[in-house]
Amino acid sequence: MGVSILILTKNEESNIAGCLQALRGFDDIVVLDSLSSDRTQVIAREMGANVVERPFDNWAAHQNWAMENIRFRNPWVFYLDADERMTAELRSEIEAIAADPSRPEVAWFCGRRNFFMGKWIRHAMPPGMIMRFFRPERIRFERLVNPVPRMDGPAGHLKHMFDHYNFSKGLTEWIDKHNRYSLFEAMEGMKTLERGLGWTGLFSSDRFQRRQALKEFSFRLPLRPWLKFFWMFVLRRGFLDGRAGYTYCRLQAMYEYMIVLKMRELERHRRGLKT
Repeated sequence: MGVSILILTKNEESNIAGCLQALRGFDDIVVLDSLSSDRTQVIAREMGANVVERPFDNWAAHQNWAMENIRFRNPWVFYLDADERMTAELRSEIEAIAADPSRPEVAWFCGRRNFFMGKWIRHAMPPGMIMRFFRPERIRFERLVNPVPRMDGPAGHLKHMFDHYNFSKGLTEWIDKHNRYSLFEAMEGMKTLERGLGWTGLFSSDRFQRRQALKEFSFRLPLRPWLKFFWMFVLRRGFLDGRAGYTYCRLQAMYEYMIVLKMRELERHRRGLKT
């Protein structure tokens, strides 16, 4: 069995060629494009990808549409963004999994090396584990941004990582993007406050469930931007990443503050007060 690739794009002409170049040899690459106004679709087609168009609404709805409507050639799918790069080690690992029909897992979590200011941010921006390799019929997503997978079956954790260049378009684009993301996160945060906190998840043996429970718990903490900076720069030893690590920690604290402010604004709107 082979592996299909899914790439979500919008105006990624500066990234898509590099992403596709690292995917040479995969027999099924689908680019789900959100009506790009640049040459993203042209480049993708020239490099052999199958391009599907759909207007973007939110992350969960967009990815669920892909699971339900795209006919992938292979039973296993690996999802990448255009600013991410497949590695040879990761490719060998996922192809071995896809070739073994006896495996019980329906999804796999994967780490990523995040690059900023020309270096791998090893400490301040650690690899983490995100669900990227899956059987599409067994997966659905929730949340407006940074979607959370719901898996119909067991999940595993891959040994190897892919590379992520999420500042490839510069700081201005990163700030603009996170300004949009912060509103979605604020909306999700308000939902979390309304439904109450599930304490059992904080003590789960599953690290994915613990991570999600900690994220929901964080919406209730005071001084969140400062706590996030302290967590990343001090406890995670982001200071070992030098100036790049310090800058990234400051940017993440700024992003957290944007979420806090927008949650306050949403609450004032809910109460009928002026902004």
